[in-house]
Amino acid sequence: MIVMKFGGSSVANAERICYVTEIVRSLLNQKPVLVLSAMGDTTDHLLDAADEALKGHVSVEKIENLHKQTIQDLQLDSQVLAEVDALLAELKSLLVGISLIKELTNRTKDYLVSFGERLSIRIAAAYFRAAGIQAKALDAWDAGFQSDAQYGQAEVLPEAWNRIAGTLIPLVESGVLPVVTGFIAKDAQGNITTLGRGGSDLSATIIGAACKAQEVQVWKDVDGILTADPRLVASARPVEAVTYEEAAELAYFGAQVLHPRSMQPCIATGTTVRVKNSYNPSATGTKIVGKLEGNAGPVRAITSKKNVTLVDIVSSRMLGQYGFLAGVFSAFSSHKISVDMVATSEVSISLTLDAAHDLAALKRDLEKIASVTIKEKKAIITIIGDVRRSSEILERSFGVCASLGVQVQMVSQGASKVNISFIVDDAEAPRVVQGLHRAFFEA
Repeated sequence: MIVMKFGGSSVANAERICYVTEIVRSLLNQKPVLVLSAMGDTTDHLLDAADEALKGHVSVEKIENLHKQTIQDLQLDSQVLAEVDALLAELKSLLVGISLIKELTNRTKDYLVSFGERLSIRIAAAYFRAAGIQAKALDAWDAGFQSDAQYGQAEVLPEAWNRIAGTLIPLVESGVLPVVTGFIAKDAQGNITTLGRGGSDLSATIIGAACKAQEVQVWKDVDGILTADPRLVASARPVEAVTYEEAAELAYFGAQVLHPRSMQPCIATGTTVRVKNSYNPSATGTKIVGKLEGNAGPVRAITSKKNVTLVDIVSSRMLGQYGFLAGVFSAFSSHKISVDMVATSEVSISLTLDAAHDLAALKRDLEKIASVTIKEKKAIITIIGDVRRSSEILERSFGVCASLGVQVQMVSQGASKVNISFIVDDAEAPRVVQGLHRAFFEA
């Protein structure tokens, strides 16, 4: 068995659904289970509709037009149209309720955004059947997904794994193609929940791990994990294989690959994840595995994360004192601000934050114990690779920065031992990434 997850751009319209059908047909001998996201920008349209409902205006026009046009383009029968109409009527009733009470709770928002996946699987499964593939649409809860009640960021319960395997394996063995909603589940009270960031990928990896699949394939619109952002580096190329830890670090530091949370199920079971391109299915893609084989180069990929804030905290009271760091991080905790990178010395701490935060109150608290300098418009450059060769990586990296006249403002090596990150000005990030790519991949 394999699990194939297709994102919103892969099922954005009738043309893309036809294309995905042929990809799936070519792999039917591997007994696939499909996980689908909402079509195109449907999730955004649902959230926009909720905002309008809060203002008293109820409309599902954009969502209705996309899905009914797709049904028409695919020449599907009246049965799927009736199913879609029923879901759209349910959606409209929900929006009317939001408009009347002028409130959108996290529980209601989860119910709202679930309609995207619920619509897409019904249309796709109907087209698969019309194309001669025995497919069955399954809402996640019908496939065994049960979560806690942490709306917006729900966790699938451990006991759900057996139910997922018990539901999907018999279907696959009987020759049925299960088409499952990603991103959603239900709690013990029967309320719809969402799995948060990377939720559709997480749905796929949970199915893969629970069913002991040979491989989980995540189909995107790139040829796998690339050595750099192709918008910055035209010569960026796919990486053949990375470890789970390397993929997690790449995702955290800006690469649009897989959310680190979505890989946890496969890390637990050692299941291979492969990133593939639905626009170029012949491309091998990138394997994500527990351990790399062979003699790989020192660097796997380079990524950047812009619009970062650098905070320098300096105090001679740090010298030989216990509890100082606890006081600093307690201030961050009290203001609910999470930290990305940290570097410390005897008398100073440098750390980076997402630029979205208002830091005035935090600065006032920190200045009670230290001198604080806040520098905005910075970028994190992250090099993912074999940190056993960190001396070589650092020598070449700093050589690139020196040749470009770029001042490195902070350096940090991750505890995972697969990343080295440093800070430069936002405006310098593109040419630093380009220079590093030339040094490590094009020299």
